[in-house]
Amino acid sequence: MAAASLLQPGCAYSGRFSNNVNNTNSNVRNGASLSSTSSSSSCSCSFSQGFHFSPGSNSICKHQTPRAQAMNTATRGNLASSSGSLSGNEPDHLLVLVHGILASPSDWTYVQAELKRRLGRNFLIYASSSNSYTKTFSGIDGAGKRLAEEVMQVVRKTKSLKKISFLAHSLGGLFARYAIAVLYKQHAPSSSKHDDYNNLKRQGLQDASFTQGTIVGLEPINFITLATPHLGVRGRKQLPFLLGISFLEKLAPPLAPFFVGQTGSQLFLTDGQPNKPPLLLRMTSDCEDGQFMSALGAFRCRIVYANVSYDHMVGWRTSSIRREKELVKTPQRSLNGYQHVVDVEYCPPVSTEGPKFPPKAAKAKESAQNETDAQNTVQYHEIMEEEMIQGLQQLGWKKVDVSFHSAFWPFFAHNNIHVKNERFYNAGAGVIAHVADGLKQQESCLYVNASL
Repeated sequence: MAAASLLQPGCAYSGRFSNNVNNTNSNVRNGASLSSTSSSSSCSCSFSQGFHFSPGSNSICKHQTPRAQAMNTATRGNLASSSGSLSGNEPDHLLVLVHGILASPSDWTYVQAELKRRLGRNFLIYASSSNSYTKTFSGIDGAGKRLAEEVMQVVRKTKSLKKISFLAHSLGGLFARYAIAVLYKQHAPSSSKHDDYNNLKRQGLQDASFTQGTIVGLEPINFITLATPHLGVRGRKQLPFLLGISFLEKLAPPLAPFFVGQTGSQLFLTDGQPNKPPLLLRMTSDCEDGQFMSALGAFRCRIVYANVSYDHMVGWRTSSIRREKELVKTPQRSLNGYQHVVDVEYCPPVSTEGPKFPPKAAKAKESAQNETDAQNTVQYHEIMEEEMIQGLQQLGWKKVDVSFHSAFWPFFAHNNIHVKNERFYNAGAGVIAHVADGLKQQESCLYVNASL
């Protein structure tokens, strides 16, 4: 689909997804039925039910045709004997790790080693380095373009690659969302690919909001973020270290660019001219900047991990793409086998007109840029937050809630969630195990379907 032009105040963004998704009235809570009692339990990759797998098991999809069911025993043996490698010795699945603000590839040392151990040789696990340290201050768009170029270089050097996934922490999730729009290419699928897609939908293995397309010429599989501020950091307790104090939250937006450059303006939604939508709003639609939603929609699975509390950098609301009223009390007990992972919810796509930037938003943005009036800034944030949610909820998301309330150092939640350092932040090991088993589960389902 051709990208829509940027809109003037009062005009709606492209409603491209509103005709392709169904409005569903209920969410499925506790979407991951996890069991540690059986080492060979069957699983489901169904988007409506979430992952069903046992920690450390070699699971097979239960949504199968009779032919697939007949292959179960042989397939289990092949998967187990290959230690997770599904296609020879050369990797065919690129997993890109994207770090956050003022960070570097070394933040992924534990994750990289753990994923290699759990996933096997079929995955090429690559920690990006193009936006290390202060390069994260140059803006989400600038960092996203650098990341896209880096990914292209990796793909050019590795001819065996066929699939691609992203795992990003914090600000890196926004870099990745921009990068995939740069790398996205829509294509008309062949008749066999179209049949495969329809078969997956009938079996419940494919999200209804899925769009046909590739990322840097590869098949997009998983897009996963850990504590990413998808809705920015403006608003009540979205930047938790300000403690929700109105005076500090009022001062933060004008001061942010002095400390973190263009990235600060974009996170507080004050970038650009008053009559132009902020970048994060533009990134919830297909527009002249890029096909952001088409690129996200091309992935088979989109998952957000969010810290319920104790995250001093990113609030629960923005990292889980929820409204204030949707923040319900989560269970205190961890899921079996995954310490500190407390809840999984699948949110199906919702048909909307897509995000807008009405005249009142432009007026509120101008006030937020030029004045420190609390009422104007609150109004602007409320408008923008709702519009961003409207845009992003056009796709289905799996939302995983994480709580470090029982950890020895719960206030390190933002670094714990991706085990920035194994010595100090190892409380997040259960989260990484959950990510790894989800990736392995999806790979197993793809392998079985490809064998049909």
